[in-house]
Amino acid sequence: MNIIDIIEKKAKKKPLSKEEIEFFVNGYTKNEIPDYQISALLMAIKLNNMSNRETVDLTRAMLNSGVVNDLSSIPGVCVDKHSTGGVGDKTTIVLAPLVAACGLNIAKMSGRGLGHTGGTIDKLESIPNFKTQLSQQKFLNQVKKIGIAVIGQSKNMVPADKKLYALRDVTGTVDSMPLIASSIISKKLASGASIIELDVKYGDGAFMKNKKDATKLANLMIYVGKKLGRKVRAVISDMNEPLGYAIGNSLEVIECIETLKGHGPKDLTDLCLHICAEFLLEAKKFRKYEQAHEYAKGILYSGKALDKFKEFVKAQGGNVGIVDNYSLFKQPKYSFDIISNKKGTIKNVKALNIGHCSMLLGGGRMTKDDVIDMSAGIVLKKKNNDVVNVGDVLATCYTDKYFSQEINDAILNAFTIN
Repeated sequence: MNIIDIIEKKAKKKPLSKEEIEFFVNGYTKNEIPDYQISALLMAIKLNNMSNRETVDLTRAMLNSGVVNDLSSIPGVCVDKHSTGGVGDKTTIVLAPLVAACGLNIAKMSGRGLGHTGGTIDKLESIPNFKTQLSQQKFLNQVKKIGIAVIGQSKNMVPADKKLYALRDVTGTVDSMPLIASSIISKKLASGASIIELDVKYGDGAFMKNKKDATKLANLMIYVGKKLGRKVRAVISDMNEPLGYAIGNSLEVIECIETLKGHGPKDLTDLCLHICAEFLLEAKKFRKYEQAHEYAKGILYSGKALDKFKEFVKAQGGNVGIVDNYSLFKQPKYSFDIISNKKGTIKNVKALNIGHCSMLLGGGRMTKDDVIDMSAGIVLKKKNNDVVNVGDVLATCYTDKYFSQEINDAILNAFTIN
């Protein structure tokens, strides 16, 4: 068995056997197969797809490439959530402390930015001194003590996905259903939680461009989870415009803190409350959705979720002072306003344009070795259905780089004004 035969087989639209999938996953994990050959295979998979059986086998091989968390020593219910990614998607940073403040445990492993979408780990690392790598024992002890821990992928946990994830980001193979499903489910199964909730996004700023494909991906992940012995739930959410107003790492954390203070944007707040209510229902804390939702809302607006966020930041070494002093975040060298040249009502804000521009400003990676500028990004001043006049500020950009006319025009063109 060799990797060239496997590449050619998938390029000819033939299904790979379980043994062939295990061969390339294990070979790449052990550095026995180079990036360029796996890049070719990933592109063949993207172009020619995988069957459900192949996707299950790929997920299992990735899961078996490392260790699986044993959360049985943690009292109570452990939950985990994952988003398929979107522009301004900062849900975890609000949801995790909210869930923990509601009495559930959230033991979460998150990823870094992928393409035009941001990553939770990158965002958390914009908090001064925040540590996203914990030993297994510290991870478990923290969840037992405060009900929440969010870490990056350790070297020992799904190492195959860690390598494939970084390679997909820079080879144009991000938006492949089997690759998305196997990446997400392998990480979620490795994290060890008993309840897994997926936020599957569709629209301009998501990998799935329409609701039909998002539903198909959700069903695929639920199927793979079931075949590998875990119950998976999913919510389908709209990503035709950015979630919230902030796009960029520290900018999004600030918006999350404002949300935990009860001042957040409605779309972000509503989504977090909905997923939290789903968790409470599945954990049998409430019998009716309305009761669970009302309870989560009460926890959010009482300030208890904010208090849990402070505990969480402190436990992972971060500077808690950022909650009341945003100047403690890295500050950008430059800021620029995008000025409207039209009068009317905003019909749409294209999330993909905004995500790409945030990446160009330094807020994301174009290659896997790029260093992110934690202060870079965009804060929208106007969104869908807002009325604007000529001269109004549509958005403000933050960067340490030179600001080009190209970026200005791209952001301006993201706004459809009738």
